[in-house]
Order: sequence, then structure tokens, then C-alpha cells
Amino acid sequence: MGSRGACGPTVRWGLPLGAATLLLLLLPAAAVEKSPGEACSQSTNKTCQECLKNVSCLWCNTDKTCLDYPVSKILPPASLCKLSSARWGVCWVNFEALIIAMSVVGGLILVALATCCYCCCRKKKSRKPDKSEEKAMREQEERRIRQEERRAEMKSRHDEIRKKYGLFKEENPYARFENN
Repeated sequence: MGSRGACGPTVRWGLPLGAATLLLLLLPAAAVEKSPGEACSQSTNKTCQECLKNVSCLWCNTDKTCLDYPVSKILPPASLCKLSSARWGVCWVNFEALIIAMSVVGGLILVALATCCYCCCRKKKSRKPDKSEEKAMREQEERRIRQEERRAEMKSRHDEIRKKYGLFKEENPYARFENN
């Protein structure tokens, strides 16, 4: 179910999440299920709520008929009832709207998961420097240390020359006059 990408495994949740959404929408209808012996055709020309009390029934809004749901197929065929008129589980949701809503929600979830995976991969990559970055940082530190050593060597050489020619700057330039 998951494919292996550059950043790691990604899971496709669209179909299972859509099925879970459908289950949650239809759960209230399943709680009031009638006895299996009662046929759906007895609820024809009654209300949608009466028909859908039995979860094995499908209400067709165009001709106000209560039909047995074709359990061998996921969606009812157009010859039985158009998707925009078919109701199952609850009367206020038709199959067409349900399919569109589940597609949008599934798409948003996939985009969110892809964004999370992308952000996590970038975060992991930026957190751990690779070997070339470590080498560059080591070389930079070595250059800084050599520069400090050269600077200290040059300073000591300059101080020796200043002492030799009497140009060494003392902390207090008037100290020479006081010692005389």
C-alpha cells in the first residue's frame, strides 16, 4: 500500500479514509436497523426516513421508491437509480455529493501528508551536516587557528623590532620621564 520514495515510505490513506467517512455517515442508520425479514419494497411511497431505517435499503428520490441495495456493487447502477437521486444511510446526502466530498477530503489529506513528508525530510537533511560540510568547517577552523598563530608571531616580531629601536609603546608614555 505504501511506495518507497526518496525520503521514506509514504502511505496512501485516501481510500481507507473515504471508507471510514462513509462508515461514520452511515453509522446512525445502522443503529436503527429493522429486522432482515422486512422487505424494502414495503417502504415504497413512504418517506425517505422510513425506507432508510433498514440499512439494506436504498431510497431513490426521483420516483420515491425504496429498493434493495445492490450489495454486490459499491455504487448503485444508473439503471436502478441516478447517483444524484440515490440516498443510503441518511437522507440528506446523495451518492454524487458523497463521492465528491470524499474525493476532496482524500485529496486534501494526501496533499497534507505529502507536505508533512517533504517538511520532515528537509528538516532531517538540514539537521545533519554531510561530510563535505563537516570537512569545510574543519578546514575553516584550521585556517582560523593558523591565522591567529601568524598574527601572534607577527606581533611578537614587531614588538622585538620596536624594542630594538626604542619605539616600544609603553602603557604610560610619561613613565620614561618619571624614571629619570
